[in-house]
This record gives sequence, structure tokens and C-alpha cells, in this order.
Amino acid sequence: MQRAKMTPLRAGVALIGLLGLLAAFYAVSANGAAHVRAVMTAKNKTLGQTILVNRNGRTLYSLSVERNGRFICTSSCVSVWKPLVVAKGSVPTGAAHLSAVQRPDGRRQVAYRGRPLYTFSGDMRAGDVKGNGFKDVGVWRPATVSAPHSSPAPSPPGGGYGYGG
Repeated sequence: MQRAKMTPLRAGVALIGLLGLLAAFYAVSANGAAHVRAVMTAKNKTLGQTILVNRNGRTLYSLSVERNGRFICTSSCVSVWKPLVVAKGSVPTGAAHLSAVQRPDGRRQVAYRGRPLYTFSGDMRAGDVKGNGFKDVGVWRPATVSAPHSSPAPSPPGGGYGYGG
């Protein structure tokens, strides 16, 4: 087999590609944060609203009494309501008004308009909103893409789980 000779044009293209990769690496390193698409939006037929979902299409919820770093769902609660977390140093993307807040256990949880986001273990597939309206120490609602003080969605029949926070 004969080895292909590197022409000046090929060498230039390879060098430009390598420089592009290095520039991308240093841009992320200099910023100190990798952008991670943690959230997407989806039109929910049951609610008739656009809601936030995780990368698997599962509905994201917030608890009415959690806001700006105040966590209620910390112990047995997290077995039913799974926090949406991102790695340290990453920035959640996918919708406006996202941030990351530090949980009491040290993990960084994605928040929408200051409210930490969770999935509900009772939702079995994309589009389910079975956690809507559950009450315990507050009320769980799907995170909707709307004004921050919109009226809440109607509660489904039934109650909450009665676990402690």
C-alpha cells in the first residue's frame, strides 16, 4: 500500500480543524461552564398547555412552597419526586429562566423561575401528568411555560401521598 502524501492544502485544512477544536475547548474552560440541554418544552394535551419536560419527555414539576433555595423535598420525598440535577460546573439549557440551585445534599438541581424541578415516579410515559395537584406540604404542579404568576391548573381527583418531607 502506498501512503497518501499530505499536501499543503490538506495540512492547512487539518490545522484549521484542530484550531477550531482547541478554541471550542478553551471557550468552555475559560467560561468554566458546560451548557447541558436538561429541559425541553412540549405541548401537553391533558393540560392544554406547553410544559417543561426532561430529555426523555417526562413532565417536570415544582412544589408550590419551594423557591429560591428553600427545599422541602429532601428525604423520603425524593423517592417519589426525583430531582432533575446537573453536574457541577454545568449550565442547564433548553428553556428561558432556567438556573441551577444547590440542594442540601450538595447536588445541583435545575430550577425554572427559581423553583426546583422534579419528575414524578407515578408518570410512566411522556405526556403523563399524574402528579398534577398532589398535596402534601404544598401543591405539586407541572412547570408550564407562561407568566410567573399564572393561575394553577385544576387538581385531579384524589389526594397526596402523605409522606414526610
